Amino acid sequence: MKEVGTIDLATSAVVNTVQSAGFLAPVFFIGMHILRQFLFIPVVAICIVGGILFGTEFGTFYSIIGLTVASITFYTLSKQFPSFLDRFSGLKKKWMGNYTRLSVGQITVLRMIPFVNFSLLSLCILDRSGSFKEYAKLSFWTHIPAAFCFTSFGTYFGRLSLIATVLILCTLVLFVYLLRERRSIIKWNEFFLK
Repeated sequence: MKEVGTIDLATSAVVNTVQSAGFLAPVFFIGMHILRQFLFIPVVAICIVGGILFGTEFGTFYSIIGLTVASITFYTLSKQFPSFLDRFSGLKKKWMGNYTRLSVGQITVLRMIPFVNFSLLSLCILDRSGSFKEYAKLSFWTHIPAAFCFTSFGTYFGRLSLIATVLILCTLVLFVYLLRERRSIIKWNEFFLK
């Protein structure tokens, strides 16, 4: 219940700020997606604002652009500041283990779960990609379902019953399990560590 109150407060603050931007509102909205990761505003709150201000189509479009640019910002920061990347690598090892590698399908589904850390999922994409181009492409494709879901249905998440919310989350967790990679690759020298 506290989470819904936080999302409502963040949503109203972002709506007021973006509405005051006038014709630059789309640019400011995309900028909010970039700043969101530093201000600890939930992704769902920004996407809900996109649906309120721009409608489903444009709100989804602007959210996809904003989330992709935010992921590119994460990539740039991880290359410029290795300590920034080490922090998320430690989190990833703690939550997922040393050898867990999420599939693109799993990352896509996890992005649709509101309380999963987007930067941690960006790190998972970084682990899967060999180049900036591949990272940007995977980021773009994994943001589409979440942006559409949060923009279209985000306003209804707070109004869903507890049972409906639990069923939706259980379904998403089931998809994460079904879309997993069935093998792990462990380097030779890591396998024989003492």
